[in-house]
Amino acid sequence: MITGTRRKSREISLQVLFQLETGDKGLTLEEVFTLFCHNFGAPREARAFAWELVTGVKKHLLEIDDHLNNASEHWRLDRMSHVDRTILRQALYEMLYLNDIPAKVSLNEAIDLGKKFGTDESGAFINGVLDRIHRQFLAKAEEKSVGESEENPE
Repeated sequence: MITGTRRKSREISLQVLFQLETGDKGLTLEEVFTLFCHNFGAPREARAFAWELVTGVKKHLLEIDDHLNNASEHWRLDRMSHVDRTILRQALYEMLYLNDIPAKVSLNEAIDLGKKFGTDESGAFINGVLDRIHRQFLAKAEEKSVGESEENPE
């Protein structure tokens, strides 16, 4: 999948997730996705990854929100803009569950989405929250790596 297609997939996913959160609560995830793709002409080649993002965020929403709550100082999730919160959720899903995508790519894509769909401050806000989470995971991974090497000296 080429980079432009993944970016389009992220945009589709963002818009579908936003609609799920703010729109008609009577529609299912599948209905919202299908309506969006049909009404806005979502490219077929971008739909599979967009669907993976949408369903992944929904499936892991509680865990994702827990990470976001812990990393966003002075900002509860319900105080964040819908757009910023949705972008953060989507990027964090990628960072936690899609090992084939480098975290820096997910972070940069989220910042770009924030600049395109959010406010003037969205890019910096998204960068701060995701960077904090990324650094926390790196620190935990290093601790685990050190602990394992101490347990199994060669």
